Amino acid sequence: MDRPIEDRAARADGKGAYKSGHLMCRSTAWGLMGFLACSYFARVSFSHVTRGEYEWPHDAWTAATYIVWILLLVGLALDTHCFRERVFFGLLVANFVIGLGLTLWSTISLRQVHNARVGTGGLWALAAVVSLTTMGRAKAVGMRE
Repeated sequence: MDRPIEDRAARADGKGAYKSGHLMCRSTAWGLMGFLACSYFARVSFSHVTRGEYEWPHDAWTAATYIVWILLLVGLALDTHCFRERVFFGLLVANFVIGLGLTLWSTISLRQVHNARVGTGGLWALAAVVSLTTMGRAKAVGMRE
């Protein structure tokens, strides 16, 4: 049987579509996009602190959005076998869990929101750096380049 046809047949039945255990490490672009996105969110978090803006939304839609992101990121973290990627997704999960907690905690003080914004800004910055470690590091195992 022809090799490309075998590859397509394997992908059609769910086998062989993903063999390497790496989601981000196979592509420099994903590491760069993760860095840019996390850097942006770090900047947003710290800009809220420097401007003294400590309001936090406490509505059901925001909580639902956090839950969807948490489930997605946990799924991505469990789908990879790469330590660097698991650390990256773990930092994002931690950030979104903190956001969900702040959304559900309607009586939180402004000082605690300030501390949370500083902490999440630090987590976003750390995730940005970790994202850079995934850039172009892994070779696809068992897959044709």
